[in-house]
Amino acid sequence: MAKKLVKKRRIKLLPLFIVLLVIGGLSFGVYFFLHLPILNLIVENTTYLNDDYVLDLAGVKNYPSFWLSSTKDMEQVLKESPYITSVAVKREFFHVLVIEVKENEPLFINHTNQTVVFSDKEEVPVSEEVDLFRVPRLINYVPDNKYDSFIEGMSNIERDILGKISDIEYQPNDYDKDRFLLYMDDGNMVYLTLTKFDMINYYNDVLSQLENRKGILYLDSGNHFQIME
Repeated sequence: MAKKLVKKRRIKLLPLFIVLLVIGGLSFGVYFFLHLPILNLIVENTTYLNDDYVLDLAGVKNYPSFWLSSTKDMEQVLKESPYITSVAVKREFFHVLVIEVKENEPLFINHTNQTVVFSDKEEVPVSEEVDLFRVPRLINYVPDNKYDSFIEGMSNIERDILGKISDIEYQPNDYDKDRFLLYMDDGNMVYLTLTKFDMINYYNDVLSQLENRKGILYLDSGNHFQIME
């Protein structure tokens, strides 16, 4: 009986090596591409918060992977900050990550309960982060039935004027229970009432007419200036 001859197939190593080399090269290329770091970080629209605070909170200060860093996760974490009302994180060309922030505007520091009060009426305990803000200090107690209106009045003050107010004191009298006294950084004082709080926005115009004299500006009733002796 004749024996069957079994042909042995030779494995061609060169094509296999090339295939493995291509697969390995593609895998390395994909890995390298996915792990390319963020090359530039941009924080936009901030006035009070510094970039380090935003970048630390987003977890990107050390320039992690551009592609593996989740923009949705960053947005979620940043939105949890009481200092931020909304945020959008976008990837741009050349591995640039842009963080657009809308800040929750701080209005004043309430000295009676040691909180920072924001335009949305949220109050956050005073911490080291307060150093980021240049806002006036409310130095005494404001009755509950006046407090919300006071916050609304403060939110109508322009930012450059707000930065010129040092302290605020609730100072009602027999004729006006809505009366406040504002101590300005330049040494002047201003009386306001809740219905006329936005009058302080004209402070710079009035200041230009005072010829460097210091005194008390009454904007609560009438508009007159009493010079300090």
